[in-house]
Amino acid sequence: MDIDKRLVTCEFLGTLLLVFIGVGTAVLTGEYIGTLGIALAFGLVMLALAYAIGPISGSHINPAVTLGMLLAGRIGRRQAVEYWVAQFAGAIVGSALLFLIAKQVPGLKTHGHFGTNGYGYRSAVGINIFGAFVTEVILTFLFVFVVLAVTHRVAVVGFDGLPIGMALAVVHLVGIPLTGTSVNPARSLGPALFAGGPALAQLWLFIVAPLVGGAIAAVVQQFSHPFMSAMWAARSGAVEAESAVRAEQTEDGETGSGGTGTGEGEGDK
Repeated sequence: MDIDKRLVTCEFLGTLLLVFIGVGTAVLTGEYIGTLGIALAFGLVMLALAYAIGPISGSHINPAVTLGMLLAGRIGRRQAVEYWVAQFAGAIVGSALLFLIAKQVPGLKTHGHFGTNGYGYRSAVGINIFGAFVTEVILTFLFVFVVLAVTHRVAVVGFDGLPIGMALAVVHLVGIPLTGTSVNPARSLGPALFAGGPALAQLWLFIVAPLVGGAIAAVVQQFSHPFMSAMWAARSGAVEAESAVRAEQTEDGETGSGGTGTGEGEGDK
């Protein structure tokens, strides 16, 4: 199956914009608008992107969300890998653009912090490594659980973006003083590459912990929403059966191109 360029492009662009706007708010205007302003920036850009690209790619723009979708049976392994590549690439490009702009601001320090996440002396409250790990797991669990719950067909599709944006804003309100709030491995990787030093040394936690939180959210969602899980399983089976029929027809020369084959990506949100 060929890569669906529309889905990958949306995930790349969405992650780029999330990092550029969200982290950019912290780097360029954080001292003026404070924690609340930064949290709202992340939440509002997530809300906007949920409506802008959600109908196309699902607007994951977060490897932890994609992992949750994969474990919940909503997307396949190949699509998940494509999304992860696009998300990390988008975060790096978004951070590069932000770094370029930040360099044009006299007196603005880009080395060392640059909107990165951290613990110990790099945390505003000095949280230790264990506390940081648990914090990121819990906050990511909340965010991914909300995404999995409200993006289901049983939910009201027209309002999907609102609780997702609110959830991201809330976890930032809690997490910014503690770790700077990751809940997104791609969001953490991009700025860390340009900040260097301790940011890179501590990066592993902000990749592993969000993925753990996303995985737990997927497992819990299967138990808390059994009807939804069964419906997704049936839908996934139908999609796989349809894909198999199309492949067989193509081999027999009975039909031409049979569509993108990425039903789980489009229209889930």
